[in-house]
Amino acid sequence: MTIKILLLGNTGQLGWELNRTLFTLGELTALDYPQINMADPENIRALVRRMRPNIVVNATAYTNVDQAEIEPNLAYAINAAGVEVLALETAELGSALIHYSTDYVFDGQKGTPYTEDDLPSPLNVYGKTKLAGENKVKDCTEIYLVFRTSWVYSLRRPSFVTKVLQWAREQETLRIVDDQISSPTWARTLAEATAQVIAQGRSDPVGYIKEKQGLYHLTDGGSCSRYAWARAIVDLDPRKDEQAVKEILPAKSDDFPTPAERPLNSTLDLNKAQSVFYLQLPSWQESMCLALEQV
Repeated sequence: MTIKILLLGNTGQLGWELNRTLFTLGELTALDYPQINMADPENIRALVRRMRPNIVVNATAYTNVDQAEIEPNLAYAINAAGVEVLALETAELGSALIHYSTDYVFDGQKGTPYTEDDLPSPLNVYGKTKLAGENKVKDCTEIYLVFRTSWVYSLRRPSFVTKVLQWAREQETLRIVDDQISSPTWARTLAEATAQVIAQGRSDPVGYIKEKQGLYHLTDGGSCSRYAWARAIVDLDPRKDEQAVKEILPAKSDDFPTPAERPLNSTLDLNKAQSVFYLQLPSWQESMCLALEQV
C-alpha cells in the first residue's frame, strides 16, 4: 500500500526541506497558505477529510517571537487551536501526526541540557502557544510524534544565518549577544531525521509511529552562544571577499531590549531521540559547513 503523506507548510524553512526528503516515502501532497490556513478550523477539517492522509507532517507555525507578544490570539490560533483540530482529525482517521515544537517552552534557567521529562516554563507568548500545541497533540491523539527543536535556520528564507551574512557585508562592527545559548539546527537535519524515522516504519509507518509515540528533542549536536554562532558564520562564509566586517563584539541580551524575553540557555538533550530512532545527528558546526556551501 502506498503511504499518503500530507505536508503542511511546505514553503517555510523546514517545510521546503521536508518537501525534498519526504517525496521518496510515498504519495506526497505538500501545501501552504492559503490552501491550508491553520487559523481556520473549518479549512483544516475540510482539507484533512478530503485528503484522508496516512501521515500529516505539520511544519506550519507562527514563529515571529516578538510579534507574538502583540498578536497572542493569532499565535495561539495557529500554534495551538489549529494543531488541536489537526490532532482530532488525524485521530478520527487513525492517521499519524508529526508536529514540531521549540526549546522556548523552557525558561533557560536549568544550566544543563533539558530532557523531555523536565517541566516546561515558557517566558514568552510564542513559547506558551507552542507548549499549548504540544499538549493538544498529546491530549487528542495516540498516534503522534512531537519533535522539539531549536534555532532553526536555512539559507532559503530569512534566518539568523542570512542576517549575519548580510550584516557582515554592510557593517564593520557587529555586536551579538553571548548570553543566549542553544543549538543551531539546520532545517535539513530536521527534515532528514524526520524522513529516517518514517522510513524505519517500513510497510507500516503509522503503526511504527504509534509504537514510538511521544515527545522527542531533535536538534543538531552541541551548543553555542549566538555570539559564537555569528563568529562561525562569518568564518565559514565562502564569500569573505564581500565582507565589510572587521570585528564581532560580545553583548548582553539586556543591551538589546525586545518585546519577548528569551531563555538564556535552552539547550536540549538528544539522548532519547538518538537511542529510540538510532539517529546519528551531526554537530551544529558540521551542518553549518554544509549549509554555507549554498551561499
